Amino acid sequence: MNALRKQLDKIKPAFEKGGKLEAFHTAFDAFETFLFVPNTTSKRGVHVHDAIDSKRTMTMVIMALMPALLFGMYNLGYQHYLAIGEEVGFGTKFAYGLLSMLPQILVSYIVGLGIEFIIASKKGHEVAEGFLVTGMLIPMIVPVETPLWMIAVATAFAVVFAKEVFGGTGYNIFNVALVTRAFLFFSYPAAMSGDSVWVRLGSSFGLGGGTAVDGFSGATPLGHIAAAKVAEGGTAQEAYDTVSALLPSNWDAFFGFIPGSIGEVSTLAILLGALFLIWTGIASYKIMLSGVLGTVVMASLFNLIGATPQMLVSPLQHLLYGGFAFGIVFMATDPVTAARTETGKWIYGFLIGVMAVFIRVLNAGYAEGMMLAILLMNTFAPLIDYVVVERNTKRRLARVLKSKA
Repeated sequence: MNALRKQLDKIKPAFEKGGKLEAFHTAFDAFETFLFVPNTTSKRGVHVHDAIDSKRTMTMVIMALMPALLFGMYNLGYQHYLAIGEEVGFGTKFAYGLLSMLPQILVSYIVGLGIEFIIASKKGHEVAEGFLVTGMLIPMIVPVETPLWMIAVATAFAVVFAKEVFGGTGYNIFNVALVTRAFLFFSYPAAMSGDSVWVRLGSSFGLGGGTAVDGFSGATPLGHIAAAKVAEGGTAQEAYDTVSALLPSNWDAFFGFIPGSIGEVSTLAILLGALFLIWTGIASYKIMLSGVLGTVVMASLFNLIGATPQMLVSPLQHLLYGGFAFGIVFMATDPVTAARTETGKWIYGFLIGVMAVFIRVLNAGYAEGMMLAILLMNTFAPLIDYVVVERNTKRRLARVLKSKA
C-alpha cells in the first residue's frame, strides 16, 4: 500500500488546479479517497470526527450485501437448470447466475456513476459515495430478465430526478434504488409484476445447457397469492388452500430456493447481512425489528378477518416472501431517507411493515408492497421526526416549569 500511496502522490499534481489533467480532478479524487482515508478534516463549525468516513460506511454495506448477492447468483442458475430439467454442478449454476447478473451490475454502475462524475465535474465538487451501494442494490431488486436498456434509463432517471435535483447525496428524500424500481414498475408494469417477474430464456452461456427452452415464465409466491380468487360458491379458505399447493415450503423460502429478484430470495443470507450491519453500527436494529412487528400485527389482523385468500396469508409467509426482508434491512434503514430520531425509527419501521402487508392484501394489481411502503414512509419520515422532537421539547419544557413552580 505504501508503494501505491507514493505513486498516487507522484501523479497527483497533474490532476490538481493548473495541472495538465485538471479536468479529471474529480475522477482522481474519487479514486484516491476510495483507496485511502482523506487526510483533510473540517476546520470550522461544529462537527463530529470519527474513525470511519462515508466511503468506508458504504463499503461495509456492500460487504453486508455479499451473502444475498452470491446466493442469489447461485439460485438464478439453480432455477434455470431446474426449469429445463438438467442436472449440473454447483459451479455451473453459480457461473450461470454470475454471467447473467454481471451485465446488469455493470450497466447500473456505469450509468449511475457516469452521471454523478459528470455532475460533480460541472459543479467542481467531489464525487459522493452514495451510489457505491445504490449501484449494487438496483440489479439485486429488479426482475432477472429486465432488459439492460430499461435498467439504464431507470437508473439515469433515479439519479437525476430522485437525487441530484435535491442536491445530491445526503439531500435526497426518496431511496434512489427504490425510485429506479418504481420507475420500471410504472413504466413497464407487465414486465415488472404478475406472472412475468421470473423469466429465464434458453441461453446457457455454453455452461452445459444442451436443452433449451424458448421461454420459461413462472410467478413468484406472492404472484400466486395475488392471483388467487374465491370460486363461485366457494370460500376464502378453500381458495387459499388451493393456492397453497403452489407455494414453496417455508424452509425453501427461508433458505432462498424460490423464484424472485436476485437479492430478495434468501432470508437467511439477508439476515447474515443484517447482523453484520447491526454489529458494525451501520444500520438501526430498531427499524428492522419494528418493521417485523408491524408486519406481524397487520397480517394477524387480516387473518382474523379472513374475507379473501390474500387475508389468510400468515405473518411468517409475509416475512419470507418477496422483498420484505431485503427492503427492511438494506433500504428502510437508509440513514438519509429514514427517520433519524430514536423513537421515530420505531414508528417509521412499524408503519413500513403495516403498509407493506396492507398493500399486498388489498391491491391485487401489485403483489409485492414493500417498495411502495418504504417510498411512502420516506415521505413521512421528516414529519415523524418533527412530531417526536416537538413532543420531547414540550415534555422538557413542562418539567422545567414544574421544577420552578
